[in-house]
Amino acid sequence: METRVVRSEGCYDGRRLVSVPIYQSALFPFQSAEEGAALFAKKAEGYFYTRFGNPTHTAFEKLMANLEGGEGGVAFSSGMAAILTIVYVLCKRGGQVLASNPIYGGTYSLFADILPAMGVDLRYLDAQTFPQALPKAVSKRTQVLFLESPTNPTMDMVDIEAVAGFGKKHGIPVVVDNTFATPFHQQPLGMGATAVLHSATKYLGGHGDTIGGIVVADRGLADKVKQEQIRMGNNIAPFTAWLLMRGTKTLALRMERHSENALAVARYLEGHPKVKRVYYPGLPSHPQYSLARKQMKNGFSGMVAFEIKGGRKEGARFLDNLNLCVVAISLGAVETLIEHPASMTHASVSAEELKKGGISEGMIRMSVGIENKEDIIADLEQGLRKI
Repeated sequence: METRVVRSEGCYDGRRLVSVPIYQSALFPFQSAEEGAALFAKKAEGYFYTRFGNPTHTAFEKLMANLEGGEGGVAFSSGMAAILTIVYVLCKRGGQVLASNPIYGGTYSLFADILPAMGVDLRYLDAQTFPQALPKAVSKRTQVLFLESPTNPTMDMVDIEAVAGFGKKHGIPVVVDNTFATPFHQQPLGMGATAVLHSATKYLGGHGDTIGGIVVADRGLADKVKQEQIRMGNNIAPFTAWLLMRGTKTLALRMERHSENALAVARYLEGHPKVKRVYYPGLPSHPQYSLARKQMKNGFSGMVAFEIKGGRKEGARFLDNLNLCVVAISLGAVETLIEHPASMTHASVSAEELKKGGISEGMIRMSVGIENKEDIIADLEQGLRKI
């Protein structure tokens, strides 16, 4: 993986360049009328309009397909655009989506608003017991099994291999949001998933300076997703694809540091008297520690959640007194980012669903950065002293 992120096929376009160019052009002229007709008839391959494709897009898509072990990738303007498009492709009116709970607040909002408009039913299943619940929950209407692992923000693990095996047996596609783990730690397609997606904004980009998404699947499904993307017009910009490709080149180095720091932070928080509970799959105290060790490799990523004693009020006081850690809603950047899910990333989730998903008023979600781990812990220590 360390080599593939740097020297993967797709990062070079045959022109003996170290860096893929940014093809910042909306149009690519035809060499002849015959060529134009052949491209539109899909009898030839090439580029003519960036909504349909761009060499910089292609390079990033090939890179991600290589890293995730898929045949084709489709790059989007955001992670939400990637989720919307893959679900739109796989679902038809009268169908049903079974999704893991909890789930990212943006995904929850999209599913709550868009799926009913599509005539698609939605049902959530507890993430930890997702595979066991499927036999009773699935029906002839079920068209997609959608899951996160680890989940956002509670860091629950879903047994991807078990869900994928069930999906294959019953002919139901399994879509995995792999944003938290990245292909460095986890490769769902290798466990049998149908498609994998990312908010590329996060760990793939790694620097909090651009927004994008990616879907990776087999060639047939990737082509269908691409056709819908062309119609929807939610493709990525060439410069964004280039930034994400540049960020991904350091993915292995960054994820090693993120994971090392997160484990140190989780161990520190677990021993603090003002912390009620810590959620991190790399801790032996995590209820699914054995599954995490089986399913993830090279560490357990940089996401940590924890509950502060005193609930929402003390949680807000804690955030307001931090100096090094940045209070912001995103994740996966080189800086340590920290937020309050119930009032921020999951504000659109109903109180009932928050409770079902195990998201308490005192929960804090932390994206541990690559700074010196002792500096991160020192900031947490001084903030906890003030609550």
